[in-house]
Amino acid sequence: MAYVDPAARLGDNIEVGPFAFIDGNVEIGDGCHIMNGATICNHVKMGKDCTVFPSAVVGAIPQDLKFEGEDSWVEIGDRVNIRECATINRGTKASGKGTTRVGSDTLIMSYAHIAHDCQIGNHCIIVSYAGLAGETDVEDWGVMGGKSGSHQFSKVGTHAFVAAYAKLTKDVPPYVLAGREPLVFEGVNRVGLLRRGFTEEQVNEIKDIYDTLYFKGMNVSQAVEFIEANYPASDHRDTILRFIRESKRGIIPKPRPVR
Repeated sequence: MAYVDPAARLGDNIEVGPFAFIDGNVEIGDGCHIMNGATICNHVKMGKDCTVFPSAVVGAIPQDLKFEGEDSWVEIGDRVNIRECATINRGTKASGKGTTRVGSDTLIMSYAHIAHDCQIGNHCIIVSYAGLAGETDVEDWGVMGGKSGSHQFSKVGTHAFVAAYAKLTKDVPPYVLAGREPLVFEGVNRVGLLRRGFTEEQVNEIKDIYDTLYFKGMNVSQAVEFIEANYPASDHRDTILRFIRESKRGIIPKPRPVR
């Protein structure tokens, strides 16, 4: 038999499997399926048509020594799939956010961990065994490969693809492929961008921007100024420039020469 706290607010057409646990301060939208053995702790808001698979835990208190028992939240968008044994922790007041967020249409695969105050966008994929440290941001359409791990405060840009086993200690800018050890720029995520409706012309311009950034002999500040002055304003150009300027950890470097 499942346990659903009488104070939990459940929408219409919700399925709750045997031995699932849903705590009191929880909101779950219409059409969700909480499968057998899944756990939804206090302070979780979940949108519509989500599925939480067996042994996943959503809303456990953060694994952060600064946490003092304060009210904090996990907010899940619509149509999110949280697979077996994945864990998503609440936020902390120390971060200034207090909320861990996962956007709509995102897939959290089995055994992935999303720590306190992470901000995961829409249409993201967090592959099995990936571990996201506190306050990691993954923008819309970002992909974290299997068994990858992020340092706290790391950022992954929109439409970026991070390889399996990657160690994020620098930020991964938008539209790129990131791989190797240590993690470096491996090119533009051409296949992913074309699948998502970018034109060949747009993809080629993104490639040109990154060629300028990484391979024209300029430092990052010089390259940013050159790109702004010499490439026409566009959503993708401005997205790249904004990300680089806002990066606090610095962006991943270019590949090292092969010896």
